Amino acid sequence: MATTKWGIDTTHSEISFRVKHMMISNVTGWFESFTAEAETENDDFTAAKINFSADTSSVNTRNEARDNHLRSGEFFASEEFPKMSFIATGYEKNGSDNTYSLKGNLTIRETTKPVQLDVEYGGQMADFYGNTKAGFEITGKLKRKEFG
Repeated sequence: MATTKWGIDTTHSEISFRVKHMMISNVTGWFESFTAEAETENDDFTAAKINFSADTSSVNTRNEARDNHLRSGEFFASEEFPKMSFIATGYEKNGSDNTYSLKGNLTIRETTKPVQLDVEYGGQMADFYGNTKAGFEITGKLKRKEFG
């Protein structure tokens, strides 16, 4: 069986987050610079090797002072720990619809913790250039304090 390598289409993708601020409102942000790839040997991604990384210095909440604070030692410590990363350890179907569970190890500030993410698989299709594209929406929750 042939191996297929998938790369993220950064033009049509985002890695975003939402954090409670003072327990009364939410702050939304994203990472401007990131990469992700998957390697499959079948059509359903269940045995895929999946990983992603994001440059912590590329955090953007549309507030320069807050972004600089997030890059500081109190949060990402971007100079010392320039990347956060995820390496999948399992991907399995939930029931009969297009939802899956993606398990893996998330590393932030050299602290690695297992996480489970919810995946909605949107399907596959060829683009105007004949390249096959696959669509996913991946969500999850984590406790930032677990990562220091």
